[in-house]
Amino acid sequence: MTGQKDTATRLSPWVMLIAVLNVALHLSFYNTLGFHRDELLYFSLGQHLSAGYASEPPLIGFFAWLMIHTLGYSLFAARIIPIMLSGVLIILGASITKELKGKNYGQIIVAIALSVAPFNLRGFSLFMPVCFDVIFWSLIFWLLLKWINTKADRYLLLLGLSAGLGMLNKYLIALEILALLAVLIFSSYRIIFTRKAFYIAIFIAIIVFLPNIIWQLKYHLPVLVHMRALSNIQLVHVNRFDFFTDQVFIATMAAILLIPGIFFLCLGKNMKKFRPLGFACLIVLVLLAILKGKSYYTEGLFPLWIAAGGVYWELKIKKTFTRILLPLLMLLLTLPIIPMGIPIYKAEKLAGYFADVKKKSGFDAALRWETGRIHSLPQDYADMIGWDELALITSKAYEQVQDKQAVMIYAENYGQAGAVMVLGKKYNLPEPVCFSESFYYWFPRNPKQEITSFIYINDTLGDDVNKLFSDCREIGRINNPLAREYGTGVWICNSPRSSFNEFWRQRVPRVNNPFNY
Repeated sequence: MTGQKDTATRLSPWVMLIAVLNVALHLSFYNTLGFHRDELLYFSLGQHLSAGYASEPPLIGFFAWLMIHTLGYSLFAARIIPIMLSGVLIILGASITKELKGKNYGQIIVAIALSVAPFNLRGFSLFMPVCFDVIFWSLIFWLLLKWINTKADRYLLLLGLSAGLGMLNKYLIALEILALLAVLIFSSYRIIFTRKAFYIAIFIAIIVFLPNIIWQLKYHLPVLVHMRALSNIQLVHVNRFDFFTDQVFIATMAAILLIPGIFFLCLGKNMKKFRPLGFACLIVLVLLAILKGKSYYTEGLFPLWIAAGGVYWELKIKKTFTRILLPLLMLLLTLPIIPMGIPIYKAEKLAGYFADVKKKSGFDAALRWETGRIHSLPQDYADMIGWDELALITSKAYEQVQDKQAVMIYAENYGQAGAVMVLGKKYNLPEPVCFSESFYYWFPRNPKQEITSFIYINDTLGDDVNKLFSDCREIGRINNPLAREYGTGVWICNSPRSSFNEFWRQRVPRVNNPFNY
């Protein structure tokens, strides 16, 4: 059974133009700051292609591998995919609007709202799983809407493929899938469970996701350890009131569509056909609040809510003047806050901008880090400063090593290790050793050659290192106070007092937690 014929009209040409302009905006400022800490990690994953990693499914590593082998280790190589996906998001959002029976005006204002939303500006300017996650969530919503409107089995099969790929990107998407299945059972769309294509779709999703399942079992389900560490170290600082208020900040001017869209999708007469999706979104929102999820975990819901808001305003606004005023308002009110979404200035000017905003308005939510403390820059921006400096200092230490085969570079956290692994390529630095994140799986348990030189990267020189080497000299430190790694130093250690390899063999068995944040 193929269902009804899909007779939907094409998207408005204005949507395509807005998508292109959105991509152009991201391209204009992609290199204002450097690599993000997490981007360095993900580009490191691309050098160790695997069916799974310590805290991430494998898809981000595959994309990193692809870009490394086509465009190299440049910042452009890292960011071109998310930048292009920012345009895809605009088209996908407008397509969702079309499936909700939105016409040209609704599609256009949704495209503009998605363009100005900080979750697009920030999330799609960095090489991270979050941008892929938003795309997969939106794709699943769109495919389900296509099935609701046509009952064509091909959309169920594509749903299975999208769900499998989405799980290979971020496990969080399981919440969307489970919430949708839960509400469909209690709706007229329960007929989906009688379709053969639905079970084929489940099979497709499992087959696609299977490599990661096998990897997780092989390594004793590190995802559970990661979730426990994340809960104890980061999520413990999440305030539920801030979680809800942050949703408005994540949308900012797009909230003009998002807020009415939430109510319209669940209660609007015109949305009766699509109401189960609205209830599924509310289930996800409530569960994330209960579980103290990070504020940005909800971003996958936003394109659907904003699309519903676009249809709402299209039905409500009839006067041409008001129809022009609404998108114009979103654009004009976004201009002063663009630096909150994209770093259009260098670090020092950004710090001045945020200080000025805080002084004049008292608004400091953007400056609150995962620890709950307020800093001079948003955490994402502070995480994009100092890495080139660290790689350069490490290269100076490496130059002083006489026997390049007998040296080990140790980094305390995955950001430092990623800087050596990615930015260190231009200095021919060897792979670093790190006990954090997926680096935990890669370091040598038993070095083949006796280590006589040790390059140590941390905020202070550890006592155990001082005791092991008689000659330890500091080469330099990250000097930018705006960097999250401000003060991180690099030491070159020579002349071991006793066998380093014996020390290493005793040290390694005590290392059992790769989730050092």
